[in-house]
Amino acid sequence: QVRLVESGGGLVQPGGSLRLSCAASGSIASINAMAWYRQAPGKQRELVAALTRGTSTYYADSVKGRFTISSDNAQNTVYLQMNSLKPEDTAVYYCNNAGAYSYPWGQGTQVTVSS
Repeated sequence: QVRLVESGGGLVQPGGSLRLSCAASGSIASINAMAWYRQAPGKQRELVAALTRGTSTYYADSVKGRFTISSDNAQNTVYLQMNSLKPEDTAVYYCNNAGAYSYPWGQGTQVTVSS
């Protein structure tokens, strides 16, 4: 069974940075085909960044140039480096499969951007 554990969130001032981690265990297809999603209060979950097989990446327009997704095959971990954070980035961040199906969702990690 797949288990996803997100960490690294917190409270940060606008313009600050955070690095999120997602440790995956179990039978995932590929750590290089994972994505980060986020859900703000009262809003639907949205795709933020994704890795596709190989070196391709996808970023939502709202985070392009500020966020970077990466993975560590040896650690079976996917990361999200978030720079120049804005209040509108406040949300619970989750990792999951980048494809059409989802693994069981983890608990997510809260990111709050506020002065």
